[in-house]
Amino acid sequence: MAISRRQWLSYGASCLGGGFGAPLLAQTAPGPRRVVWGQSVPLTGPASEIGLAFAGGAKLYVDAFNDANPGARIDLRQVDDGADPARAAANAQKLLADGADLLFGFVGTASSNAGAAVAQQRGALFFAPFGAADTLRSAANPHVFHVRPSMADEAFKMVRHCTTIGQSRIAVLAEDNPLGHAGLQAVNDAIAELKLPPLVGSAFVPAGSTTVDAAVASLSKLQPQVVIQAALFQTTAAVIQEMRKAGYVGLFMNYSVVGLNPLFLALGKDIRGVVISQVVPSPRSTSVAVVREYNAAIDTSDQTATYESLEGFIAAKALAEGIRRTGRTFTAAALQRTLSGMTAYDVGGFRINLRAGARDAAWGIELVTVTADGRVVR
Repeated sequence: MAISRRQWLSYGASCLGGGFGAPLLAQTAPGPRRVVWGQSVPLTGPASEIGLAFAGGAKLYVDAFNDANPGARIDLRQVDDGADPARAAANAQKLLADGADLLFGFVGTASSNAGAAVAQQRGALFFAPFGAADTLRSAANPHVFHVRPSMADEAFKMVRHCTTIGQSRIAVLAEDNPLGHAGLQAVNDAIAELKLPPLVGSAFVPAGSTTVDAAVASLSKLQPQVVIQAALFQTTAAVIQEMRKAGYVGLFMNYSVVGLNPLFLALGKDIRGVVISQVVPSPRSTSVAVVREYNAAIDTSDQTATYESLEGFIAAKALAEGIRRTGRTFTAAALQRTLSGMTAYDVGGFRINLRAGARDAAWGIELVTVTADGRVVR
């Protein structure tokens, strides 16, 4: 876990209990130029391990930025939604009402959909959702900007890898929620694009459930060579363990939203051979400038380096750069124009496209395998 649950609960409670201050557009008093970011994340509940890490990485960058830039301040307000989209929507409304200039870094497909809808209603920007459905990349959502590639990109990378290793019998295990349905659709689209045989089948598990016997029995009858999973780590771990007990010896592949570190904690040695898509560099890739910057910040904190934390750090850095490029004549419209032009932004040895659509950024994805002792192999 990137930062202790108690610390984040305390921090989130302080955000909910206090006012957010005047937004930048209304700020007239002398002092540092300030932009207020509003972030709703699961600091508690079934996705908290991912939410805590992503939020922790973002705060890590913002704290470093504020220390280094006394004339410009980012006010990052982070509140807990427990992975509940209704709470995420309510948080989005409150954050904007209390002075946030934009919404940033919501975590989870359903919560991101809810936050993006509120942002659209309020004429606000919605930046760097984690695990958002690909529908938010359509032209109907010009207010949404993405740091990570799409689920379609991840699915294409995984399915194409299956063809490389000669595995054509693919099945999908998905949670019965927006994440799972989006993940299944992305795999079907990738198979169609690559002109491959259709899925041998799919199975759904109730959202967040570890009761997977029926799904495992259904998948086992299909005799797949590869099972692609569109689920968070609790469900994913339960399926892997039960399918292996049932004698399955094929390959498991996972979307990046599963959370590598939480999955390792849940599986232990059973993680051996599991493939996970990753959309940012390894947090140990010291040859990448932004990773060195991230690790320098980690070294002065109580956090642990993870993929999810690094993604939060990169997302915060990209948004801060967009605000810097917009200049002192900051407005939401001006920032939107700036971000729309950041289609090949080098965040530090790693290139991102804030306007990438579905199937535009597969180059930014790496498939990794985890060994029984937790080592990541590319």
